[in-house]
Amino acid sequence: MAEKTRYSDAELEEFRAIINEKLQLAYRDYNQMMRQLMNADGNDVDDTSPTYKILEEGSATQSKEELIQLAGRQQKFIQGLEAALVRIENKTYGIDRITGELIPKERLRAVPHATLSVASKNARKTR
Repeated sequence: MAEKTRYSDAELEEFRAIINEKLQLAYRDYNQMMRQLMNADGNDVDDTSPTYKILEEGSATQSKEELIQLAGRQQKFIQGLEAALVRIENKTYGIDRITGELIPKERLRAVPHATLSVASKNARKTR
């Protein structure tokens, strides 16, 4: 029996459902972060009150910087998921981009935007 070179259409649909669910949550979280960064949900006076609490302001700045980093990571995650959907459309989803072999289903269920098997990823790290 020949070795399987790609996932079946039914398997790809299973992965599409997983990715769409993760994408929906990722967009929700990203939008929430952006609202927080833009004070869209705030009803406070941060932007109008006199600046007299230096420590509080420093803490707020640090929190904002951390939120910006998180939002950036979330945006990268969303892009990875969207790229995975394109690979599903092209029927190239789940194929290790280094070895050309199928990435195990367990890995794809845990990390649906993965383009490398664990072995390929570890081999890349040791170089």
